[in-house]
Amino acid sequence: QVQLVESGGGLVQFGGSLKLSCAASGFTFSTYAMNWYLQAPGKERELVAGITSRGSTNYADSVKGRFTISRDNTKDTVYLQMNSLKPEDTAVYYCNAKLGPFNEYDYWGQGTQVTVSS
Repeated sequence: QVQLVESGGGLVQFGGSLKLSCAASGFTFSTYAMNWYLQAPGKERELVAGITSRGSTNYADSVKGRFTISRDNTKDTVYLQMNSLKPEDTAVYYCNAKLGPFNEYDYWGQGTQVTVSS
C-alpha cells in the first residue's frame, strides 16, 4: 500500500523557518521524482519544488532562494526546508511522487498546514 505521510507543518511568524518531511512507503522511492505542492484557500494546487530521482531540483519563482528540497533515499523521505517565510506562503502543503513518461504513477499525501503570521 502506497503511503506518503507529511509532517512538520505548523504556525510560524513572518521571517521564520519550517522544515517539512514526507515519509514514503509502498513503492521504490529512489526511482520516483518527488515534489511539494501547495494549495492556498480558494486557489489551485501549484508546484513549489521538485527533485528528480537523480537529485536535480526545480523551484517555483516565488520560493527560489528561500526553499530547499532534498531527499534521503536511505530513509525514503523527502524534505522541504522553508526559510524567510511570508504570509503568502500560508497553504496546505502536499507531498507528491511521480514516475513514468506520462506520470502514470502519481501518488499524493494528505497534506500539512503551514500558516505564516504577519
